[in-house]
Amino acid sequence: MTINDIASMAGVSKATVSRFLNGGYVSSEKRDLISKVIEETGFEPNSQARTLRTKKTGLIGVIIPKISSESVSRMVEGISTEFYKTGYKLLLADTANNEMEELFYLKTLTKYSVDGIILLGTVISSAHKKVMKECKIPLVVLAQQVSGQACVYFNDYEVMKDLTGLVDTTSKNIAYIGVNKKDKAAGLDRYNGFIEAVEDKDINTESKITNKITDFLMESGKKACQEILKENTNIDTIVCATDNLAVGAMEYIKSIGKRIPEDIQIVGMGDSTIGNIVSPKLTTVHFPYKIAGMEAAKMLIRLIQGKDISTMEMKINGNIISRESTR
Repeated sequence: MTINDIASMAGVSKATVSRFLNGGYVSSEKRDLISKVIEETGFEPNSQARTLRTKKTGLIGVIIPKISSESVSRMVEGISTEFYKTGYKLLLADTANNEMEELFYLKTLTKYSVDGIILLGTVISSAHKKVMKECKIPLVVLAQQVSGQACVYFNDYEVMKDLTGLVDTTSKNIAYIGVNKKDKAAGLDRYNGFIEAVEDKDINTESKITNKITDFLMESGKKACQEILKENTNIDTIVCATDNLAVGAMEYIKSIGKRIPEDIQIVGMGDSTIGNIVSPKLTTVHFPYKIAGMEAAKMLIRLIQGKDISTMEMKINGNIISRESTR
């Protein structure tokens, strides 16, 4: 079975099959035809010969913090959608939110000679920045802003400020449940956006705000909410860094007989499926995660093609979705 055979059976030119196999652009219609023939015949191109000829492996490394995360899966869907158009295949590396694993995979994927890497970052340490600087292959960071590095990230700070400002108009005592501030986006930026919003309204942040920093688990949101309400029974608004935390907090609020939003209003971020299923439905922030993944893939493709965008940054906006959990 040769490229000529594949071209004949798919009804396309040999050049089109060659572009498909080498990661070039092929229309979706022709790509489907070629893929079907390859699947039916079991054709396997000589990847080693192709790599020697083109200096490309056709592989993209994607390092993710947690595959079970809904936002991460949406971003990966966007990445996959874009690379499918160009014939690249993805190698997924799940780090289970372990920053040392992120460093390991950054180094390992480079050794495996992938054509490029997308890092869905959580904690970007000095060690990360050192490895990125030394990386000899194209690299794009997704969901974190890294100065001097090609990256696609969200406006976490601004949208959290807007969200807090929205609920603060009907609040007398407000609390915050967040995540580790080592995570610049979901942790530090969202926390700072919250603080600036309440300080803009001249609220004494020392005496009127209870802050709990925890992890991303729903159960952690429930526990943090319990601690908050034990410390201050007058809390009437809780702002959460993620939907998971908010849904966990809602579970505890309802378990003690308080009403949402009449007694305590609550908001999250992420526009997750569960936030639209719980009762009352959760006020949240929608981020176009799939689009962000697609933009990161496009950026990496340009880098692979030799276009100098190594310091390009793209900030993607989010928008507030008001539902039943706020007054």
